[in-house]
Amino acid sequence: MKHYEESVIIPASPEEVFNFVDDHTKLSSHMNESSWMMGGGKMNTSIDEKGGKEVGSHIQMSGKVLGIDLYLDEVVTCREPPRLKIWETVGAPKLLVVGSYQMKAEIKPQDEASLLEVSIDYELPTKHAWLGKLFGGFYAKWCVKQILNSPRDYFIK
Repeated sequence: MKHYEESVIIPASPEEVFNFVDDHTKLSSHMNESSWMMGGGKMNTSIDEKGGKEVGSHIQMSGKVLGIDLYLDEVVTCREPPRLKIWETVGAPKLLVVGSYQMKAEIKPQDEASLLEVSIDYELPTKHAWLGKLFGGFYAKWCVKQILNSPRDYFIK
């Protein structure tokens, strides 16, 4: 397993930050837009009837990157408002530069603000492992930064 983590202070209460992080339509928006990190492609997000807001809830993403079909199914494994949310891939994700992964968002009160710590623990992909060795670390860092930047930008208007 590889690991990457980073944190940011957000000028909002832990409850407000958790509510943002708990909304996967906001949290995964960086995957739904074409970008150079997505090879010009994008993913479509589908969330089950639990809305990604209960343990056992599923979030699925599918799309194309560099003309290659990608797919993943995530499940929420831990949800302790307003301080902790963990989700991870289940099954065999079809990704290019990372394989199975677990993401964690932890929120800690910080005076009149909140400290948001986001981490990813990931495996290299089984297919195209060489791509994972070259680009997995860059992608993990980008993904964590996107999850930190979304709520930060939302609360710093």
